[in-house]
Amino acid sequence: MKATRKLLAFSTFALLTLSMAQQGFAASAPFTDLQNVAAKNKIMALQQQGILRGVDDHRFMPDATITAAQGIQLIVSAFHLNIDNIRFIKEPKATDYFAKADNDAWYSNVLIIAANNGLDLPADLEPEQIWTKEQFIHQLMLAMETHYDLPMIKIAPRDFADLEQLNPSYQGTIQRALVLGIAKLDDGQKMHPRDAITRQEAAEIIYNALEYVKAHPGPAESTPAK
Repeated sequence: MKATRKLLAFSTFALLTLSMAQQGFAASAPFTDLQNVAAKNKIMALQQQGILRGVDDHRFMPDATITAAQGIQLIVSAFHLNIDNIRFIKEPKATDYFAKADNDAWYSNVLIIAANNGLDLPADLEPEQIWTKEQFIHQLMLAMETHYDLPMIKIAPRDFADLEQLNPSYQGTIQRALVLGIAKLDDGQKMHPRDAITRQEAAEIIYNALEYVKAHPGPAESTPAK
């Protein structure tokens, strides 16, 4: 998938910047609560790259769940999404895209960026709602496929024990994530698509996605999709 540039003429809105300290992944000191976490090395690698942060100076809280706003922030940060090439006729507001957003909240700029970069976010998005595993993977795959020239491969859909729980509209992105090794099944061959996604699960999926992009280099798409 390739993004297409949408330029709205006349006045230019100042570039929106991300504030990682605002979004619930705060601080950059070594985490002290990853001793028994399987994805420890991946989490630490993402921390060193500045892609994710902890909830305070020393804790990552790997088993805590994430909200839609936090998940979107992580995706935006991981793929360096921006609106640098868009010209707006007026200053955009988060509520221009999402009626339930708060224009004064920490996530407002993040939602504006996401709305202009190919994510499949509903107009009635609730930023503080806990995200499920399938919701996070679906949006991550759309962002990755929109902004990178990934190789075309033939997908043989994978069967798994709780396939019937998967939202049919997420079928394609979830299957591609599994085939590409970005998402994985548990030992019981289950995905638990409707379970709330944890911080460690989100971090591991982001890490796997970035590793896949690194292993399959191509011209990164620099313009947002609409």
